[in-house]
Amino acid sequence: VTITTRQLVSHLSGIRHYEKDITKVKEEKEKANRALKLTKSHPDKEQKAKEGKGTENTDCVKQKKEHDSETRSRNSKPGRNDKEFEQEEYYLKEKFESVIESLKIFKNDPLFFKPGDQFLYSTYGFTLLSAVVERASGQKFTDYMLKMFRDLDMLSTVLDDNEAMIYNRARCYIYNKKGRLVNAPYVDNSYKWAGGGFLSSVGDLLKFGNALLYSYQAGQFQNKDGKLLPGYLKPSTVAMMWTPVPKTEVSWDRDGKYAMAWAVVEKNQQYGCCRQQRHYASHTGGAVGASSVLLILPEELDPEAVGTRPVAPPRGVIVTIICNMQSVSLNSTALKIAREFDKEKRAQ
Repeated sequence: VTITTRQLVSHLSGIRHYEKDITKVKEEKEKANRALKLTKSHPDKEQKAKEGKGTENTDCVKQKKEHDSETRSRNSKPGRNDKEFEQEEYYLKEKFESVIESLKIFKNDPLFFKPGDQFLYSTYGFTLLSAVVERASGQKFTDYMLKMFRDLDMLSTVLDDNEAMIYNRARCYIYNKKGRLVNAPYVDNSYKWAGGGFLSSVGDLLKFGNALLYSYQAGQFQNKDGKLLPGYLKPSTVAMMWTPVPKTEVSWDRDGKYAMAWAVVEKNQQYGCCRQQRHYASHTGGAVGASSVLLILPEELDPEAVGTRPVAPPRGVIVTIICNMQSVSLNSTALKIAREFDKEKRAQ
């Protein structure tokens, strides 16, 4: 078969995630689909059930599995049995010298489906993608990424290398089976640098979000006297990254579809004076002992006013949350924060 980089970045490759048993994966997807249908049919019933259990009220479908940093985060409840983090490969301790070497973990495993036919979130798909970057650039993937982080002024974003002395590195925590808070176990992330192997800070992730939003909007502003610098990426590139891909799905946001390494919700309003759906892009993260989210809510620009607007891009709200606790659901919280700030900006 042929697997393209676009399929890898949109999780349509057929490469497995941490679960090796395709039967279990299908069962989980069927459960998730049933839960989604139930949610749409009985939203009030689901709301009461959530309130009765004392769990967080979110727009997510809780029954659907959420993934690694690369993935879907779940609500953290003391003593909760989180099957996602029961997968042994989350806790690998082997150190790999290169991303090419780490391909041995899954390279001989069968594909779960024909590439392009279905969606399956795959950390290993991004491991293969990092190998493509390494071969195409002629550099080690980690060196390539660190140079990019420097260009973006993300000086606090580094490899999650256990041996390195990293200033202000947080300690990570999990709940054990008895519901007690304990230190997260030691893992070596060298087998998945691209999917969940970097450490960052809230400030750096905001810089990353601003760089993307600036690039996305730069083409909409008139460049008077060459004062407006180009974005790090072309506007068309970011627009492509934030365009939903057919046959994809997102567990942490029922309104969203997967695009290219981002979950995207499109602008939509079906009826007058009714619910308006804003355009935004987001991604959650969940590794051993940590959870995160980055959400970008672009400002809806008036084409006629853009040319005369005194303020240059980026225009919008960016929210990022990093939590040194495993399995914490953060996407709905980030969206609520973004909407509050957006509401405040509109009122000014």
